[in-house]
Amino acid sequence: MQEILQPIHITKLVPGGQGLGELPDGKKAFVWNALPGEDVLARVFKRRPSYVEAIAEEIVRAAPERVAPREANYLATSPWQIMTFDAENRYKKNIAEDILGQYDITVPVVNGTTHDAPEWHYRNKMEYSFWGDDDGLHAALYRRGSHGKQPITGSVLAMPAIDAGMDSVRVLLEKANVRAGELKTIIVRSTQAGTAAASLFVKTESFQRLELPPVLQGLKVYYSNPKSPASVCTKLLYELGSSKLTDTLLSRVFYYDVDSFFQVNIPVFQLAVQRIKEKFTGNELVDMYAGVGSIGLSVATRSVDLVELDAASVAMARRNAEGVDVQGNIVEASAERALQYISGDKAIIFDPPRAGLHEKIVNRVQEAKPPRIAYLSCNPVTQARDLAMLHDVYTISYFEVFNFFPHTPHIETLAILERV
Repeated sequence: MQEILQPIHITKLVPGGQGLGELPDGKKAFVWNALPGEDVLARVFKRRPSYVEAIAEEIVRAAPERVAPREANYLATSPWQIMTFDAENRYKKNIAEDILGQYDITVPVVNGTTHDAPEWHYRNKMEYSFWGDDDGLHAALYRRGSHGKQPITGSVLAMPAIDAGMDSVRVLLEKANVRAGELKTIIVRSTQAGTAAASLFVKTESFQRLELPPVLQGLKVYYSNPKSPASVCTKLLYELGSSKLTDTLLSRVFYYDVDSFFQVNIPVFQLAVQRIKEKFTGNELVDMYAGVGSIGLSVATRSVDLVELDAASVAMARRNAEGVDVQGNIVEASAERALQYISGDKAIIFDPPRAGLHEKIVNRVQEAKPPRIAYLSCNPVTQARDLAMLHDVYTISYFEVFNFFPHTPHIETLAILERV
């Protein structure tokens, strides 16, 4: 029996990227492929007691900013391909302002949305799954709203070297008669100059040895327990070439590994780091989620404590701290286990994961009262939650919205906090 499509009027966009509306019975509906002001017919794919999630299958009345998406699988990676870039940047700023308002947070002005010229082919990292059929082995992405995969040839978000690297490995695997069922995912990274390396995650420890494709500088092959999440390493089987990459940020060269954390849109990231350097002062700094040290080493003028747990990132941070004109002290620990580095004497940089700051960190900041804080966030909701808990101790002197991920709902926000 064909599923009945639900008529829904969309009133706004929510932080997750969906359009918000109501079903005829009054239940809230979070709808993909829908923009404010539109009337749509939507397929419900998830039902909960107080809301549903759906995908608009038919646009009855389109918003003026709607445009045709560039690729068939846009909902999997970049569901905001459906609007103009100007509209996207306006909506991202509006969403950030709404979130601040919900938490009763006052800022002088919400600056932005700040972005760089390239709307497309900006990502220096992509992860693809695999799909096999009678036509051979394909790269694939999961379809939103289902557990099925969709074969693809690349992504309009990826730098050209990313898809070239992915396809070169796919061709090798296909020639070696490797089945899709033996594979998990492939992660490919590229420098701004187009040098690429990859990590391939497979399901068997006896996986055959491949050759290094000419378009890749390095290839790591990992055994990953089939019961674990897709790109979790259980054991490194072998490495071909070198997976160490370099990029320049504010005139400094930074090393990173294909497996270590590094921002995926370097030009916009550089704008954010430059803004921190402009608005944020302090000779001695602490970078609490340091990664490979890209923010702390770029901003510090005398010394910086780089706190990072991930081993691959720590190794690169040590290398990046060598031969620079600031003292870099590497602390291999999680931020919540390095609370002693938060003091009343040193300014703090936070660039946490989407979950935001650990409760122990917020409590320590309230107690130690560092003179100033730069808080760069990939999740404005958890950032606003944290800022609300610090409002008795700090004022927000600067706030800016950045578009690190064009044509996706992801928003980056920067807050500069000054001790009261």
